[in-house]
Amino acid sequence: MTLKLGVIGTGAIGQEHIRRCSKVLQGATVVAVSDINVDGARETLRRLDLQAEVYADGFEVINSPDVDAVLVTSWDPTHEAFTLAAVAAGKPVFCEKPLALSAEGCRRIVDAEIEHGKRLVQVGFMRPYDAGYRALKKVIVDGEIGEPLMLHCAHRNPTVPESYTTDMAITSTLIHELDVLRWLTDDDFKSVQVVYPRVTSKTHARLKDPQIVLFETQKGVRIDVEVFVNCAYGYDIQCEVVGENGIARLPEPSSVQLRKDARLSTSILTDWKDRFIDAYDVELQAFINDVHAGQLTGPSAWDGFAASVAADACLKAQNSGIIETVEMPPRPEFYNR
Repeated sequence: MTLKLGVIGTGAIGQEHIRRCSKVLQGATVVAVSDINVDGARETLRRLDLQAEVYADGFEVINSPDVDAVLVTSWDPTHEAFTLAAVAAGKPVFCEKPLALSAEGCRRIVDAEIEHGKRLVQVGFMRPYDAGYRALKKVIVDGEIGEPLMLHCAHRNPTVPESYTTDMAITSTLIHELDVLRWLTDDDFKSVQVVYPRVTSKTHARLKDPQIVLFETQKGVRIDVEVFVNCAYGYDIQCEVVGENGIARLPEPSSVQLRKDARLSTSILTDWKDRFIDAYDVELQAFINDVHAGQLTGPSAWDGFAASVAADACLKAQNSGIIETVEMPPRPEFYNR
């Protein structure tokens, strides 16, 4: 049986998800799309040579009897309302990050899902589906380096637009580490501090860049994450886990090594979509398979809430300069099943 998908939002990530669900993955087809730019939605379908119903309103997609499951890839402030509507309709929903604009909004989705009685929400955190991160996780789980003591991480972009501001280093960039580091360590954050090194000349007045975010987890693991979004040289994701018996590093993306002009070199990616393109494929195929199986297993609404709670503490730490507590409530039994 083919899963009939409705996609809300046909911007860059929406177009990519429509393409992969229609052209790359198995077990699903896109039957409905919506966007505030209706003509843009139609153009997306035309360019991909697809036939689907086009709506101006995402709620119409959710309530369409032809739609079995929903992908929310619209403007961030709309995510909460569309996800809540999908839960109310009893339809599985894959929502790109952020799940909501605040921890309170995420908690409303958590509460609605618990009241429904079954997991319906998956958040678009793709790094746990990346082959490199999975290999790193296996090293930790298998105990090859003993208990983790410290993690050294970096999230670097070659450049960002003028519209990118200091807070977005947390809400748009670090948000991925906030999820994947909880997953890697199987632990929640306890506290956070943000410090600012010397500012790069490549930034602008509204962006302090780079930033270093320092975490302590509930188990006492210390984590430092460098966020440097004008690093100039490429898109570079680093993660090193220091354990009691050894060190494990996230593998570099596959690249051909060149010996040329008296130099030994490998290329560095510059586009985040290229770095994680395979992870997006695996992530959405897993969502499709899980919906068919009747049980979601990917990043949950609780994971979205946890990332948002940590993000709020990071934003507070950006302004205070001191160590701020991450006030994470106990995980509901509903998400332990």
